[in-house]
Amino acid sequence: MKVISRLLEDGGTAVVITVMSGTEAIGSKLLVQESGETFGSLGDQHLDTAATGNALTFLQSRDDTRTISFSELDPNFASDKQILLLYERLQPSPRLVVCGAGHVGASLAKLGRFVGYHTTLIDDRDEFVDPTRFPHEQIELVVAQNWGDAVKEAIGNGRGVAVAIVTRGHNEDEECMHAVVATNPDYVGLIGSKRRTNIVIENLRRAGVSEAKLKNIRAPIGLDIGAVTPEEVAMSIIAEIVSERHGREGRSLSAWRRSDDQPN
Repeated sequence: MKVISRLLEDGGTAVVITVMSGTEAIGSKLLVQESGETFGSLGDQHLDTAATGNALTFLQSRDDTRTISFSELDPNFASDKQILLLYERLQPSPRLVVCGAGHVGASLAKLGRFVGYHTTLIDDRDEFVDPTRFPHEQIELVVAQNWGDAVKEAIGNGRGVAVAIVTRGHNEDEECMHAVVATNPDYVGLIGSKRRTNIVIENLRRAGVSEAKLKNIRAPIGLDIGAVTPEEVAMSIIAEIVSERHGREGRSLSAWRRSDDQPN
């Protein structure tokens, strides 16, 4: 479908709604873009209108799929059968941009690719992004002649993009961060101690970066799992990126179960 191909190429997000049961139009589909523009039909104008109105709510939930009874959308709709609609998120494959190809950056790029992210690894040192370091990895390797230009080009419009800044020093961190805050990626994380990351963020603040953008920077990057080795640090970063992508808090599943078991 050309509409879907164009949508994905542009980095857009949409919902595909399919009639699962309850009408003669089983299998009919309606595509709703973030803008509200629609393509196709569920076979009934009233169904189309109500389903479209709920599409943005579904996108904001960050769920990948959800089955919804039409009675939830319109309790007053008269039907002798239960109409079920399947909502499916449509968006480009998630992308990961890693700035810095040291031990942590290399481990993060490999793990990101393994879990399904289209991964770009950037460094200003040729030998660190030499293909021989990643002989079996499908990772896009970029030698940065200029950090800012390389980072902006890799991020593009920012949709579906997570950026991890794991460079070797303050200067490289700041160059990357200035490029990142000029874009709008879904996730931004900065490695380093509390002191190091505070220095970078304060310098960005003095340079005029808005508080809203500074607030979105995850620094220090990653979840607190006691990571020590580069591989463990990479795992903590990926865990936070995945958690953010799905709108979750990243807490223990067993803690969630135990809280549900508590008596009222």
